[in-house]
Amino acid sequence: MQNKWIFQITFLCLTPTGLSAQAASVENRPPNGANQKPAFIGQTRIAGQKLNVAFDIVTVAEGLKQPWGIAFLPSGKILVTEKPGRLRIITPDGKLSEPVSGLPKADAHSQGGLLGLALDPKFSSNQLIYWSYAEANDDGTNNTAVARGKLIEGTAPRVENVQVIFHQSPSLKSTLHFGSRLVFARDGTLFITTGDRSITEGRMQAQRLDGLLGKVVRINSDGSIPKDNPFVGKAGARPEIWSYGHRNIQGAALHPTTGELWTIEHGTRGGDELNIPRKGKDYGWPTIAYGIEYGGGTITGGITAKEGMEQPVYYWDPVIAPGGMTFYTGSLFPAWKNSLFIGGLGSTHLVRLSLNGDRVVGEERLLTELHERIRDVVQGPEGALYIVTDSGRFVKLVP
Repeated sequence: MQNKWIFQITFLCLTPTGLSAQAASVENRPPNGANQKPAFIGQTRIAGQKLNVAFDIVTVAEGLKQPWGIAFLPSGKILVTEKPGRLRIITPDGKLSEPVSGLPKADAHSQGGLLGLALDPKFSSNQLIYWSYAEANDDGTNNTAVARGKLIEGTAPRVENVQVIFHQSPSLKSTLHFGSRLVFARDGTLFITTGDRSITEGRMQAQRLDGLLGKVVRINSDGSIPKDNPFVGKAGARPEIWSYGHRNIQGAALHPTTGELWTIEHGTRGGDELNIPRKGKDYGWPTIAYGIEYGGGTITGGITAKEGMEQPVYYWDPVIAPGGMTFYTGSLFPAWKNSLFIGGLGSTHLVRLSLNGDRVVGEERLLTELHERIRDVVQGPEGALYIVTDSGRFVKLVP
């Protein structure tokens, strides 16, 4: 079944900084951080920007259980992780394989389970895939882990020669904030996003360099440490760390022009952040943050800026509760080219951001009629946008 929405264009008068003199923000609810001010113009509540884009919503597959991550195989088939612990192969005509066997068991409680997914840059020759999952330990603790294995397709698909190449430490007793997006950099290294595990013990470790909670991690594809990581050889610091001071990063993608990693992380009541995690930089959590605690009151010291800590490129208050994200580079939707798309979980819509360099200059919210928690959004090889939702819907947007 196909559904179609046509969006009308609104012409904006853009200033050189990208701010609109005419269009209001798409967000009209009051912020939770009522007295907080952005660090620069355009850091939040940027002008709304509607584009003249019409699309059909086409069902790709049905019968999935809490799909989380998507990856496209060179054959045209699609890999999808299901949070309860299954990996599926989907044919172009929407048929689901039996669950891929050979994966380690995922700790599928609350936010845990089988999560992020990526193909090796040399997949065509080595058939290696990588996945992130919540790993349970005998003492009742758990942590984010990443494994790789050789994918064997067929009527009984499986992975062989499985290696666990990353274990987040320390392990804690929590079912929350596993991060888990996997992105290969252009140099072949692997970025892993993590979370602070939500509980106080983990939250405060986001600022510590002797552990891997609240960090972006960078490793080689075999799990070894790149020699040019920022904390290699530094006493008391884990050499896997790329950046720190993060809360829970569940969206990540490489910028198509610069090749830099961009991420989006969950805030509390307010403070969802779009960041460009750069080598060795501190992104502030929980010392600085926008928004307030879930139960009310200020976060840590109630400050939003501090010398030596990086500001987000953009933030939302109230939150959108972000899922996956992708930069659109296809030709099916010329008006969307170079836009950044982000799945909204709590907000149940697809966010489209217009960018000018490292700055957001326009925001649009799509698919509000779906009323679905959008878990991941990925551009397909033909230029369609593929979307999975927590309810199990797998659809694509086509002209």
